[in-house]
Amino acid sequence: MDDDFFSEVAEPIPFGGLDSTDPLAFKVYEPDRLVLGKRMEDHLRIAVCLWHSFNWPGSDVFGSGTFDRPWLDPRLDPMIAARAKLDAAFEFVTKLGVRFFCFHDRDIAPEGRTFAETRANLDAMIDHAETHMARTGVKLLWGTANLFSHPRYAAGAATNPDPEVFAYAAAQVKAMLEATHRLGGANYVLWGGREGYETLLNTDLAREEAQLARFLAMVAEHKHRIGFKGMLLIEPKPQEPTKHQYDYDCATVHGFLARHGLAGEYRVNIEANHATLAGHSFHHEVAYAVATGIFGSIDANRGDYQNGWDTDQFPNSVDELALALYEILRAGGLTTGGFNFDAKLRRQSMGRTDLFHAHIGGIDTLARALLVAGGMIERGALERLREERYAGWAGDLGRSILSGEVLLEMLAGRVATGEIDPHPVSGRQELLENIVNQEIWAADRPARDEKAAGR
Repeated sequence: MDDDFFSEVAEPIPFGGLDSTDPLAFKVYEPDRLVLGKRMEDHLRIAVCLWHSFNWPGSDVFGSGTFDRPWLDPRLDPMIAARAKLDAAFEFVTKLGVRFFCFHDRDIAPEGRTFAETRANLDAMIDHAETHMARTGVKLLWGTANLFSHPRYAAGAATNPDPEVFAYAAAQVKAMLEATHRLGGANYVLWGGREGYETLLNTDLAREEAQLARFLAMVAEHKHRIGFKGMLLIEPKPQEPTKHQYDYDCATVHGFLARHGLAGEYRVNIEANHATLAGHSFHHEVAYAVATGIFGSIDANRGDYQNGWDTDQFPNSVDELALALYEILRAGGLTTGGFNFDAKLRRQSMGRTDLFHAHIGGIDTLARALLVAGGMIERGALERLREERYAGWAGDLGRSILSGEVLLEMLAGRVATGEIDPHPVSGRQELLENIVNQEIWAADRPARDEKAAGR
């Protein structure tokens, strides 16, 4: 295997600007550019995921892998292959020039013949990751355990009908949570990949909810026991690989956490493609999480509008990302979370540099969306119109209703006498949409103005 896997890329990806024709240059993303007084890099906290980019061979249900990933050759010694994979991943992250990465335990460490051997493999690879992190300054946005790939998890992990599988999953999460803590991870994610059902004919819904609640409580207890200061995150998804998953969407997760006294322990890691699979917009899921105080982090990708499954494509819609970023900025911005590119190359994108092209395009789209969202915040037109729409609730009637000062019959009496006689008011949706579009069109205005001025 190559010592320098991405030899065609000799230096960190530079900023070239909108007029650059270099495919290996950012057109919009400038880490030090200020948006609302904060560096673009600090706003976005961009991460590269190891599972799709380095641990997936480019296979699908109809065909084997197409990608040039020599460390996935099954003839190799698993630990030699694991080290080569991690070396290539850190080469990529540093040449891309981003600050964070994310991984499952199985992305960097192979499963052994026993749990003790598996744990030893993970410990050894955490040592290797720690060396790379110290050398490069790259940080861990979040870690997680793969509780869905191995056949033992065919019927779920925490929700499995066999308590021994529950116990094995608990041991695996304990090891990975401790590894995340050791690497200084900002978050720990739990994705319930198979926490759901294929058929209700053999499923005890109440029992499985109780099991999942206990599992999440145990993880939170261990987090505090070891002194991990990062945030625990749950990643909603409605279905696939199961028919129905218990973390269907942000509202479902929120209700589950509230029911089981866990609302203060967990937030959500929202994936764009999972939002659309649940029948929502990405904007909706972010807005709901922000409004209810459970927003944590983002997996940035997209689906294909013609496909009904999780295609995990790199994002290319400024419109979608700008609306999500607007809600995030309104709430004060990211804290421990970030934008993790949980996205896959297409199977025909087999070149090594295709991985750079995909990330450059996604990062530029995200950067442009940040400029649009920042413009909407700065000019405040949407916020003013929103406040005008609810202005009545700041008056005497609105305050008396919300404070509990008036009873139902008191309101009914005022309506009956004609004192209260409301008339419909325009929601002005088209005006609001025009304001968003104007910000999208104007996002590169500073660059154009500087060019016109000869700067």
